[in-house]
Amino acid sequence: MDETSFRVFLKRSGRAPHMVQQVVLLVQRFAVYLQSQHEGKGLDEATPEDLAAYVSSVEEERKSSAKGHLHAIAYYYEFTGNKDLRRAAAELRRSRIEPAAFPLRSFLGVNPAHLEQLAAVGIRNAPQMLQAGRTPGDRQELATRTGVPLETILELVKLSDLARLPGVKGIRARLYLDAGVDTLDKIAAYEPEAFRARIVEFVERTGFVGVATLPAEARSTIKTARSLPRLVEFE
Repeated sequence: MDETSFRVFLKRSGRAPHMVQQVVLLVQRFAVYLQSQHEGKGLDEATPEDLAAYVSSVEEERKSSAKGHLHAIAYYYEFTGNKDLRRAAAELRRSRIEPAAFPLRSFLGVNPAHLEQLAAVGIRNAPQMLQAGRTPGDRQELATRTGVPLETILELVKLSDLARLPGVKGIRARLYLDAGVDTLDKIAAYEPEAFRARIVEFVERTGFVGVATLPAEARSTIKTARSLPRLVEFE
């Protein structure tokens, strides 16, 4: 990291001296993580997957949100011109901002009793669900702890992950899940016309309450699904 130039960039962006120092320190922590976990990988060689893994390690260790880390890292990748990692950092941060967090109760077709069991352990919205159910082991532990069936835990994790897509919330997330395109990887594997054809066929065959995906929406959804960092391990 060119620390001197980065500090100048932050200062010119209007950051106060104490904020400049904090941002630099947080970026340096990410750099240390990359070097220790990925055989000397540098900041400019990182991937969105590396960033998602780092965020998970921060939140697991500190039992708190990584919003501050992500804010600093987004500044760094704005400075270097890395649009993909800047976007990844911004998306991860947005998903952790509580006022914008999508409530689980707003997903179509969820069981209120299961939501009450999850709420009892502090899980009420999509980001919290993703954090608590990130890995198969996490989901099994959560099912055991709450009494919510494992298949329901997985369903809510999938709905929450799909809700990271712009415009995909209560009804759309349920539509994609029920139509079998229930992960970002599955959506990303489609071309827009084929994706839309699948959704249209499902809606017409089942009478699903939602409107089928429009052509422009299909293109945007697939593009975003291909760029979002992966937060969940499904296998």
